[in-house]
Amino acid sequence: MLWLRSLTFNLVFYAVTVIIVLPATPLFLLPRRASVWAMRNGSHLTMWLLRMIAGTRYEIRGALPEGPVLIASKHQSMWDTIIYTAILNDPAMVLKRELLWIPYYGWFSKKTRMIAIDRGSGAKAIRHLVAQARAALDARRPIIIFPEGTRAAPGSRLGYKPGVAALYRQLGVPCVPVAVNSGLFWPRRRFLRHPGTIRLEFLPPIPPGLDRHAFMAELETRIEGATARLLAEAGFQTASAALPLPVDNSAV
Repeated sequence: MLWLRSLTFNLVFYAVTVIIVLPATPLFLLPRRASVWAMRNGSHLTMWLLRMIAGTRYEIRGALPEGPVLIASKHQSMWDTIIYTAILNDPAMVLKRELLWIPYYGWFSKKTRMIAIDRGSGAKAIRHLVAQARAALDARRPIIIFPEGTRAAPGSRLGYKPGVAALYRQLGVPCVPVAVNSGLFWPRRRFLRHPGTIRLEFLPPIPPGLDRHAFMAELETRIEGATARLLAEAGFQTASAALPLPVDNSAV
């Protein structure tokens, strides 16, 4: 039954995506808000399909951030990139530049002014990241960054990259850590979609003003500790998340 429901969801998800995006092509000629509307409603539809077909629901904990704020989120699943456009108002998500090459997804991401970064360009990438983030804040959009830079399987921990620290120091806005257990239900690089409840938790914000080391230690401790708790609630046993890993300085 799990295999059949997962197969059905994947087939319907990709079929519906094609059916929706082709007629939506003219939106590229309209103002940006039209593409924001389309992406938001597409995300809501995906959550509905996931619930109806795979039996996967979600629960949001904590207060939804509003306006110009930095959101630093644990990243375990493709689900994480979909949910934020559904629950937040016009977020600016930091993503790899290569994702802009994906037909329609990348085009809509560019049209809606997501923050695309060439992670191989070092300091130039950081400057570009900060400049785009400032423009998003001026438009009162929340900024979302995944500090690890890629998806981490449940229970695993990757080094936090310096991009989040650069945004925190340069923008001077609160940073809201986010924990999630989505990888248990929509695993990365896996076919199966498991029934149950994905939990995403907005944690208390970290006020601006901390030095880089203190901020990174506090951010990682909060995210990893809360993520371990959410995994444990779902029955997953993970190692202690008490100590932060060394920061990865190789890329954004």
